[in-house]
Amino acid sequence: MPATIIESNTTPLKTIKVEGVTVDIIENALKNARVEMDAVLFRTAMSPGIREQGDCFPMIANKDGKMVVGQFGSFIGPFMEAYDAEIEEGDIILTNDPYMCNAAVSHLPDWIVLVPVFKDGRHIAWSAMFGHMSDNGGMVPGSIPIKATTIYQEGIRIPPTKLYKKGVLQEDILELILHNVRTSQWNRFDLNALVAACNTAARRCVEMATRFGDDVFHSTMGIMLERNYNAMKFIIQNFIPEEPRTFEDYICDDGMGMGPYKIKCTMWREGDVAIFDFDGTDPQAQSSVNFYLNEDMFKMFFGSFTINVVDPQIAFNDGFYDLVDVRIPKGTLLKPNFPAALSGRTHALGRIFDVLGALLGAGAPEQMLNAAGFSDSPHLFYSGYDHREGKNNEWFQLFQIGFGGIPGRPAGDGADGHSLWPNFTNVPNEFIESYFPLRIEHYQTIPDSGGAGLHRGGNGLSVAYHFLADGEIAIHDERWLTYPWGVLGGQVGLRSTKKLVRTDGSEEWLPSKCDGIRVNVGDLLYFNTWGGGGWGDPLERDPALVMADVNRVLATVEGAKDYGVVIKGGAVDAAATRKLRARMRKNRGDITTFNFGPSIDEIRASCKKETGLEPPEPPQFPSEARAVASEKQTKAKAKTRKKAKAKARAKSKAKVRKKTKAKAKSKVKVRKKTKAKAKSKAKVRKKTKAKAKSKAKVRKKTKAKAKSKAKVRKKTKAKAKSKAKVRKKTKAKAKKKAKGRQRR
Repeated sequence: MPATIIESNTTPLKTIKVEGVTVDIIENALKNARVEMDAVLFRTAMSPGIREQGDCFPMIANKDGKMVVGQFGSFIGPFMEAYDAEIEEGDIILTNDPYMCNAAVSHLPDWIVLVPVFKDGRHIAWSAMFGHMSDNGGMVPGSIPIKATTIYQEGIRIPPTKLYKKGVLQEDILELILHNVRTSQWNRFDLNALVAACNTAARRCVEMATRFGDDVFHSTMGIMLERNYNAMKFIIQNFIPEEPRTFEDYICDDGMGMGPYKIKCTMWREGDVAIFDFDGTDPQAQSSVNFYLNEDMFKMFFGSFTINVVDPQIAFNDGFYDLVDVRIPKGTLLKPNFPAALSGRTHALGRIFDVLGALLGAGAPEQMLNAAGFSDSPHLFYSGYDHREGKNNEWFQLFQIGFGGIPGRPAGDGADGHSLWPNFTNVPNEFIESYFPLRIEHYQTIPDSGGAGLHRGGNGLSVAYHFLADGEIAIHDERWLTYPWGVLGGQVGLRSTKKLVRTDGSEEWLPSKCDGIRVNVGDLLYFNTWGGGGWGDPLERDPALVMADVNRVLATVEGAKDYGVVIKGGAVDAAATRKLRARMRKNRGDITTFNFGPSIDEIRASCKKETGLEPPEPPQFPSEARAVASEKQTKAKAKTRKKAKAKARAKSKAKVRKKTKAKAKSKVKVRKKTKAKAKSKAKVRKKTKAKAKSKAKVRKKTKAKAKSKAKVRKKTKAKAKSKAKVRKKTKAKAKKKAKGRQRR
């Protein structure tokens, strides 16, 4: 049963029309609040991983839990589905357990803080942030044990818990949690910093709602989500094919002698919806390299990658999630069954980006296809007791994230020695040397490690750690076995290596995944990361650029020959370059879209010779597990198809209902109009009849008047006639009288 939000003010927020200028003001204010969350965290956290490198992900979401601004996508939806309790004003939730929040986080060291934002007793938004803690207890310092086979070995599991209830800190719970970690002081400060950052964002949301009105604030968030939906709808329609497109890549090994493990994904479009199906991905691993991938998290990866490639100006948020359908079979590397270990999930996470880049770019390689290089997020752990003078044998524990080469891309060369997460930064060497018993002997890019191409891959990094105290180290890295592939003629990148040189001069090649390695004062670790794959034909690269790379120690004179460029006496030999390039073009085969380097079998055969390490054995999955996984996949597929069909039927019915409703509405409108017209005509007829009646009355009156006048004229005429008769008679009488007088 989903969580329940308790509001003292139950008046629903209204969706209203908001002016464009107001939307822009609130949008930028929200973006600033998100940046302010980072600023608060970096100024108050204590561990180097968060304070110096920025291993944290903030976000602000609307009241439904959809991220409006942020970096890693919303984890509130999955959390709300899993949290069966009431949430009130002043509550602050803490959790780190992937299995108890639908993989809202994917391993235990990531602690999430969630703050429901209330104003005047009404829930208006969410602020949330998670940060990677330096320690979470468990088998090894740093809490990412290579050989863990269950999550119980990886440290304290914190179910969704109210760290604050109605604004009051639950100190007993906090102390219980901190009692189970090695770096309790760092964790306390980092957790307080996460809470402070979320509270800062909550205050800014309330300030905006106060200034512009609750409904305006709520509606603007909806508009921001809708903008993203429309933009992504256009991108999906234009960049995702209807025909299925499949790609597969591998994580090299599981740290326990088996590998590589396949990650396979098929992508296609149905209508406006992009579908990603991970059927064919290997079953879950025996060790901690499993990655419990939440579907919404993958949607975020897809949206972030696509928007950054197509149009970085689009505000990234969760508005487009309804346009993406993600299908991950249970019991696989990407959706392991409880209680599988998860702490080393960073390797599969990095590989997802290479797979996603290949799928999205294959349809338009000249515009969108990157080479491989978003391959991992390398980790180094170093811990022990500092016995140097003045250090009082204090416990020290370093967790540091390394950087590899970013792939060549359509826009240009890959960045040298950069994180796959754009906002991560390196820890200054001066900081490391000040706070830990270490000396950094060198920190430099590895020339020629980026794959040659029209746009070369970014070079990997070589960091030489000189240990000044006895202790233990652990290493997590990838691309030591398989190559970062090139595209469109670009060459593969150099693989990663880890070499430990002892004080007696002996050398050890260390696996890319190992822990519990004892080091002594004076030992030297060369931590070398992979280079990114190259993009495009290296024989088309401007020789002047190759020369510039040589001058900047990003390439060597020998490495320049991979581009067909001959350098003599510190300058490009143009004639020799033309000759070499002509010969290389003639001898090479056809240029393919992807250049994976040697096959897996060839890599196994040459592994010991090339890396100094034994090749991993092919993964052995128990037949029962395979059968269960297969059965579950079949059931899941059937369920998915059933759901899809039901959804399609429902959609079809809804469409029919909508059309029927629309027709009925239209008929009602027509009837209404017809009735109105008939009414209008009746009115007109009535008026016409009235006018005709009026005219008839007038005509009758006129006729009566005319009749009356005619009568009067007749009477007048009769009178005149009578008078004339009288005058005639009078005249006759007068004449008669006159005659009589004359006679006399």
